[in-house]
Amino acid sequence: MSLALFDTLFGSKSRSRLIRFFLLNPEGEFTAAEVSEKTMIPKADTSRELVRLSKMKLVIGKNRKGKKFFVVNEEFPFYVELKSLVSKLNVHAQSQVFRKLKIVGEVKLILISGLFLNYPKSKVDMILVVNNVNRTKLKHAISYLEAEVGKEIRFVLMNNEELHYRLNMLDRFLIEFLENPYEEVTNKVPELKRFVAGLKR
Repeated sequence: MSLALFDTLFGSKSRSRLIRFFLLNPEGEFTAAEVSEKTMIPKADTSRELVRLSKMKLVIGKNRKGKKFFVVNEEFPFYVELKSLVSKLNVHAQSQVFRKLKIVGEVKLILISGLFLNYPKSKVDMILVVNNVNRTKLKHAISYLEAEVGKEIRFVLMNNEELHYRLNMLDRFLIEFLENPYEEVTNKVPELKRFVAGLKR
C-alpha cells in the first residue's frame, strides 16, 4: 500500500500521518507539541486530530506533572489490523517524498530498503552518497521523511570517495545491503551497476 492510498483511506493527510506515527512508536508518550514537531503537522491541526483519535480511543491522554501526554491504545479493537496495515506500507523510489533529499548537495546515490520497502531485516533504511553536503538541508529532509513515514530513519551518509573505497575493499556492510531488497531513488554512480552485476554472478 502506498502513502497516498493510506492518506485517502483515512480522509486526511494529517490524520493518516498521526495514525502512522502512533502505531509505529507504541512505546512512546508524546505531548501535543512533540507530536506536531515530529509529524510536521501544524499545532492546531494536531490538537484537533488528537481530540478525534482520543474520542475513538485509538490514542489515550495521560496527565503527568502538569503536562498531557498521548500514547497509542494497544487495546483498541482494530489495533492489530491497523498495525498490520501500516507495516505493509511501501515507499517506492518514485515517490515524491524523496524530492527534498535531492537538493542536500551533489547527490550521487540514494538507495532505500528497510522501513521504506517493508524489509525489517535490513540494517539501514537508506544509503546516501553526497558530495559537499548541506547539513541543515539534510537534517530538514530527513525530518520531512520521518514525518511522512512515521518513524525514525536509519541511514548511512558518505561521499563519493568513501563509496569507491568501500567498493574496492568489498565492504561487507555494503555488499550485504546490495544483496538484499533495495531500490534506487538516484544513481549517478555508473560503476555501481557493474559491481552489483558482479555480485549476482
